[in-house]
Amino acid sequence: MILDDYLSTLEAEKGYSVHTLRAYFTDIKSFILFYLETCNCRDENWQQAFDEKVQQVDKMIVRRYLAAQTALKKSKKTLSRRLSALKSFFDYLVRAGRIRLNPADAIPFPKLEKTLPKAMGIDDIFRLLDTMKSDTWMDRRNLAMFELFYSTGMRIGELHMLNIQDIDFHAGLIRVLGKGNKTRILPVGRRALDAVQAYRADLKENLSAVFLNKDFQRLGRRSIRRILDKVVLECGLGLNISPHTLRHTFATHMLDSGADLRGIQEILGHASLSTTQVYTHVSMDRLMAVYDKAHPRR
Repeated sequence: MILDDYLSTLEAEKGYSVHTLRAYFTDIKSFILFYLETCNCRDENWQQAFDEKVQQVDKMIVRRYLAAQTALKKSKKTLSRRLSALKSFFDYLVRAGRIRLNPADAIPFPKLEKTLPKAMGIDDIFRLLDTMKSDTWMDRRNLAMFELFYSTGMRIGELHMLNIQDIDFHAGLIRVLGKGNKTRILPVGRRALDAVQAYRADLKENLSAVFLNKDFQRLGRRSIRRILDKVVLECGLGLNISPHTLRHTFATHMLDSGADLRGIQEILGHASLSTTQVYTHVSMDRLMAVYDKAHPRR
């Protein structure tokens, strides 16, 4: 099947994670089902049906699909992601000789409103971490997770896949496997390391995965998000905070404290400096707010 072949190629050539491959599958399947519906084709084996009709896909079909997605109130971010997946998929089909031209090639991406990342204030992040309970091994696990998020700026997927052998407690370094299966080394603070050691001291078995659920299996991403929601609610901050917020908070506070932008780029694992530069706008907004509040002749 064409789609399966494409996903296998992405995994082999680009090292995409299961999570990323699933997102590509979902986006491309959405288009394929729409296309088959327009052809009045309701074959249960939709992949085979698409393989037989793929050469009939044209630019108008892609445009109609995007219009239908817009009518379903899909966000511009979702539309942009799905169009990107289709452009890449059809590029692959051209290279594989399955179609002659990429029908999505000339279709422009929707203009996205540029939103700056939201970061917590220093008082808020300290309040979150300092008021977390440490009565049970799960409480200590939760504290260790969020100390690590703030100390390193790692992604939720990187924390989820972290193994105990990836942490050098003596040197204060952590090895993480980032996007595209790229490994990088992160410095980590003493408080975060102490929190991890305090949590792991409760475990009778020396299990590889750092963060474990009640069944002593690797803690899932959804569980990490749910735990953060619960902790934030208990803390009474009244803020909408995600694991990515903690990553933004790390980067913004580092920049505010004089860290080099290139260094932050390397720690965050951004391929392009332009991705990291968004934090300069966050810091500048904060600086202007201080100026407006404090200067006597503003």
